[in-house]
Amino acid sequence: MANRHLSRTIVMQTLYQWDFNDKRVQDLSEILERNKRELAPGLEDKDFSDNLVKGIIKNISAIDKFIEKYAPEWPIEQITIIDRNILRIGIYELKFSPEVPPKVAINEAIELAKTFGGESSGRFVNGVLGSIYKEMFNK
Repeated sequence: MANRHLSRTIVMQTLYQWDFNDKRVQDLSEILERNKRELAPGLEDKDFSDNLVKGIIKNISAIDKFIEKYAPEWPIEQITIIDRNILRIGIYELKFSPEVPPKVAINEAIELAKTFGGESSGRFVNGVLGSIYKEMFNK
C-alpha cells in the first residue's frame, strides 16, 4: 500500500474512532499515534497524517457545511460514520490542501469508501466530491 494511501487510511480510522467517541479532541492525537504505531509501524511520512488530521479538525465546520450543501438529502448525523469521515478527508484535500491534485483527492476518497464503506459508499462519496469539483472548476 502506498505511503500516503496508508496515511489516509490511518487518518480515516482515527477520525472514525474520534467521531464514534463523541469528538473528544483531547483524545485525537492519542488515537492517531496509537493507530500509526499499531497499523503502520514502518510508516515513513508520519507528518502527512499529522497534518491531515490537524487540517481537518481546524476546518471541520467549513468541511461539514460542504457535506450539508452537497448531500442535502442526508443530514450529516445520518450519514454513516465511515462515509462522513471519508468525505471530511476528501473535502479537506479538495478544498483546503492545494498540494494534493483534486483528482487524486477524489480518487483516494472513493478508494477508501469502496474498501471500508458500505455497498453504495463509493458512489455516494464520488457524487458529493464530484459535485464540489464541478462547482470549483466550472464557474
